Amino acid sequence: MDIREAKERLIEIVLERSFQYSDDPPFTLVSGRKSNYYFNCKPTTLDPEAMNLIGELLFAMLAEADVTAAGGLTLGADPIANALSVISFQKGKPIRSFIVRKDAKDHGTKKGVEGSVRPGDRVAILDDVITTGGSTITAILRAREAGLVIDRVIALIDREEENGRENIEAHVARVDAVLTRTEIMRRYRGEKIGSIKTVRE
Repeated sequence: MDIREAKERLIEIVLERSFQYSDDPPFTLVSGRKSNYYFNCKPTTLDPEAMNLIGELLFAMLAEADVTAAGGLTLGADPIANALSVISFQKGKPIRSFIVRKDAKDHGTKKGVEGSVRPGDRVAILDDVITTGGSTITAILRAREAGLVIDRVIALIDREEENGRENIEAHVARVDAVLTRTEIMRRYRGEKIGSIKTVRE
C-alpha cells in the first residue's frame, strides 16, 4: 500500500469510528463553543489497522527530518507515538516514543517527560487532534523544560477551527497534520482526496 492509499484508508476508518457531523444541534466543544464536527480519535488510534497506517504516514512525513524521538501529552498522543516508533524500527530508522505527563510526578524523580530521551534530543511533538491547540502547547512547553529541541508538531487531525494551528505556530515554526477536516469532509460527501499533505498549507 502506497502513501496515498494509506491515507485514503485511514480517512475511511476515521469516518467509521471517530467522526460525527450534525447541522442541528451542533456539538459542544471543551471550550464551550459549538461545532458541527465531532472527533473522538481514540477508537481510531487504538485500532490495529489504523495504528499501522498512522505509523506509516508519520514515518513518511518525517523521512527527511533529523528527529530521534516523538511524543506528546498523554493520552491522546501515546498510541500515535507508539505506532510511529514501531514502524520506524521496522524500517531501520528508529524514532523513540515519549510521554508528556499532564502533571509531573510528585515523588521519585518528579519527571514531566517519560521515555528514553535526554536534553538536546531533536523531537516531534504529536497530538491526535488540533482544536484550540492547548494540549499541544502544554506538551511543547513541558518538552522544552526537559531540554528537548522541538523540530515540528504533527497532529493526526487538524479540525481547522478555533485558530488551533495559529496558536501552536506562536510556539513552534512548523505545524503539519496527517489529515485535515477539509479532507475528511470531502470523503464524507463522497469526494476523493487530492494529494497527501506533508507540509503546511
